[in-house]
Amino acid sequence: MGCGNVFFTLIITLSVALITYNILISANASLKQELPGPSTSSIIDPIIQMPVEKSRKYGSNAEKRLFHTAVTASDSVYNTWQCRVMYYWFKKHKNGPNSDMGGFTRILHSGKPDNYMNEIPTFIAQPLPAGMDQGYIVLNRPWAFVQWLQKADIKEEYEIPDFLIFYILMAEPDHIIVKPIPNLSKDGLGAAFPFFYIEPKKYESVLRKYFPEEKGPITNIDPIGNSPVIVGKDSLKKIAPTWMNVSLAMKKDPETDKAFGWVLEMYAYAVSSALHGVGNILYKDFMIQPPWDTEIGNKFIIHYTYGCDYDLKGRLTYGKIGEWRFDKRSFDTEAPPRNLPLPPPGVPESVVTLVKMVNEATSNIPNWGS
Repeated sequence: MGCGNVFFTLIITLSVALITYNILISANASLKQELPGPSTSSIIDPIIQMPVEKSRKYGSNAEKRLFHTAVTASDSVYNTWQCRVMYYWFKKHKNGPNSDMGGFTRILHSGKPDNYMNEIPTFIAQPLPAGMDQGYIVLNRPWAFVQWLQKADIKEEYEIPDFLIFYILMAEPDHIIVKPIPNLSKDGLGAAFPFFYIEPKKYESVLRKYFPEEKGPITNIDPIGNSPVIVGKDSLKKIAPTWMNVSLAMKKDPETDKAFGWVLEMYAYAVSSALHGVGNILYKDFMIQPPWDTEIGNKFIIHYTYGCDYDLKGRLTYGKIGEWRFDKRSFDTEAPPRNLPLPPPGVPESVVTLVKMVNEATSNIPNWGS
């Protein structure tokens, strides 16, 4: 594709994104708010270099480079029980050795409080207007982050002023923290988990609609999603509106939507991070994903996105419902009961640990299943 065609395509794409955003904020008066950043006179946020971290000498807690953990969620039963388990383990490891874990926020994009406001620190975000997500509920995630970053007063529980909190960990409800997490970002770079199925080079022709050639090689787009990512707070404030607009533009484009499917919003974050010049350390030990990853090792997070199916001899039967199974989707309308049966002998450590950690959390969280 020639440079002229690329430029024309980019202009069309940005126009779609801006029109989409204007429709979004006009569809519901309560959503009208200006985007974060140095200028609010235009929807197009400037591309700005990664801010240089300031030297801090404010005591041992500040020197720890604390990050604030943020998790987006709906008010569904499915998301809620996962958030409760996730927050239980966050609290268990927050003050552990080598931890840089600060505060925690569940960004609830249902637009209204639920019954767990007193259990989990929560910010209420407005959902996208009806139909805007086109059945792809994940599009609410970037819009929720835009609202939270603009309105929230992100302070930690160490009497440290808000302006000294430089980092955000974006996590998900189906993450279980296995051990205390240090701030893995450094030297002006974010820290992110590389996903094997995020392949910018393979989809270069599609991604050039959103990442023009003048921005550099397609390899500037890291093979990441938005989670887990530890990133500078100021950088995320600049990335988030772009992430939202690119997500909506990608969803509206049939070619892009077909190419990326359920990981579309992940590609949108990777593109937006690259557009703002925010690179990432690709940290494979950030998390594991059972049943494919079988050992905990030095990992920090278990991501239980896949179903775990085994026969009674401990053999994986993926693609076929096992005689023993754990799949979060089995609990979409009601929370899992306490004391789930443990896997049979021979099942990998990662799966056994996952079920044991879910059981410990549900046994200790008050009013579980009520």
